[in-house]
Amino acid sequence: MTDDQLLRYSRHILLDEIGIEGQERILAAHVLIVGAGGLGSPAALFLGSAGVGTLTLADDDAVDLTNLQRQIAHTTERVGQPKVESAALAVRAINPGVQVRALRQRLDAQALASLAVQADVVLDCTDNYRTRQAINAACVQTGTPLVAGAAIRFDGQISVFDPRGADTPCYACLFPPDAQFEEVQCSTMGVFAPMVGIIGTMQAAEALKLIAGIGSSLAGRLLMLDGRDMQWTQMRAARDPECPVCHTRHTAAW
Repeated sequence: MTDDQLLRYSRHILLDEIGIEGQERILAAHVLIVGAGGLGSPAALFLGSAGVGTLTLADDDAVDLTNLQRQIAHTTERVGQPKVESAALAVRAINPGVQVRALRQRLDAQALASLAVQADVVLDCTDNYRTRQAINAACVQTGTPLVAGAAIRFDGQISVFDPRGADTPCYACLFPPDAQFEEVQCSTMGVFAPMVGIIGTMQAAEALKLIAGIGSSLAGRLLMLDGRDMQWTQMRAARDPECPVCHTRHTAAW
């Protein structure tokens, strides 16, 4: 670690749980963030400021004026620019030592698996149910831990899905791929601006914990936040032995 890095990350290094060894793991890590909007913005900024060596940002959307109420990686001057390029600029402005890969594309199953296998952790910062299922399937296939967050109106939720654990569920164990429900998006339902910041920041925290080997992750637990009363609810989640996504992987592991 260079003198500049020792100074930049000194507040991390002072923590017994991280220290120089943990910070070196962070510096060597690669995180894939799918979605550079409300959740992806704070997640990318905190992971970048914490020194994650490589951040891959994937999103096919452009910055819109309506995004600026909550998507803090973007600015008025960058309206119309690709979100991944805007977010990359924001991360580099905080920490030029981070390698940021900006992918302006909607990832298909093959691309997701190809990127997930390169990453130490994947963050699902999207707002589309089909995309969430595809990200989960790629992480199960590659054995990559997934930190999934969601926020709408005044409600947020977050969990970790770690396929490396024999008893931990995947996203599809909790939310079946064939479930029928009405897709809700903030463009029609609205979203309380700080809610995406709370959940996105927690996604960054869970990713850093996984990378540095700190404490226990949210694997097997789903946290739900009611922002009106600031009340957290925790739900224990078990692996579904008949899950169509992770059943084959766990069977093969045995």
